[in-house]
Amino acid sequence: MADIKTEGSKQRDPLSSLKWTSREEAQRSQYLTCPIRQVVSRFGDKWSMLVLYMLHTSETGVLRFSELRNFMTDCSQKMLSQTLKNLEQSHLVHREVYPEVPPRVEYSLTDTGRSLMPALNALVVWGKEHFNEIVTD
Repeated sequence: MADIKTEGSKQRDPLSSLKWTSREEAQRSQYLTCPIRQVVSRFGDKWSMLVLYMLHTSETGVLRFSELRNFMTDCSQKMLSQTLKNLEQSHLVHREVYPEVPPRVEYSLTDTGRSLMPALNALVVWGKEHFNEIVTD
């Protein structure tokens, strides 16, 4: 861990007393801007990859919330909703709302989301090949 230097003994906010050396600041900056870190933080969680894969493998490429929920029975409604919002904010999923009563909402992959599918498919293939090695009871 990096050496952290503190100033003063009576600070209200302990983090405000931290001083980073220029080398440490450069390493911290590299870490925060790392492409892998940024990508994984956006959709590296368990539910996002499943949603992306479900949309990709659906017959029409479009699924409604209830259809996703039926596939992903171990994901709560709140978590699925939050996951879809995050994927939409990351420009991986498109949300289409139809002005009907009750409102119909459909989800599909964006061009950016579709461009991710070869990498996700490769991960699925790898997972199938190594399933017995990585999944233990």
